[in-house]
Amino acid sequence: MMVKVGLIVLLVVAYVVLSRLLKSSIALLGHKKAVNEVRITYVSKMLHLGMTATFVLVVCLILGVGYGQLAIFFSSVFAVVGVALFAQWSILSNITASLIIFFGFPYRVGDWVKVVDKDDEVLGQILEISTFHVIIQRLSGDVVTYPNSLILQKAVVRFENKEAAQAMSQFVLPAKPDELPPTP
Repeated sequence: MMVKVGLIVLLVVAYVVLSRLLKSSIALLGHKKAVNEVRITYVSKMLHLGMTATFVLVVCLILGVGYGQLAIFFSSVFAVVGVALFAQWSILSNITASLIIFFGFPYRVGDWVKVVDKDDEVLGQILEISTFHVIIQRLSGDVVTYPNSLILQKAVVRFENKEAAQAMSQFVLPAKPDELPPTP
């Protein structure tokens, strides 16, 4: 019994240390990549939730809860969550893509980019990268919300500045706002 208590105390200490290390590492990486504070908080919370679930699982195993009992519990939870999110699978893929974008996306807020899409030109400046989508303001001033899962599937071209982006645009912008073409 004392061994179990000792292991649990050791596990709690390790959990607290790893939790603080994870939070500070994500904050450091986020500041290095010039990521929005809200985004850093979201990513930190998502990874902290996964670490907490692992902690609870390990504590249950130390306390002697059998693999069969844990398997039944987790399969029940996953079945309920799976049914609840079946129609919303894109939410899970966008959250996963959000983590990938945080750690590996080579573009930052403020960059001028073009998402290569055959149906529509999405060319503009990245205003925000959130949990579910990337917000891009087009040259015309329109704002596009592009889902995280789709932006990982498309080629993205980064431009040095606004002038370089305008040079690659398929659309010609008028010099003055009063010269806009008539809408049909």
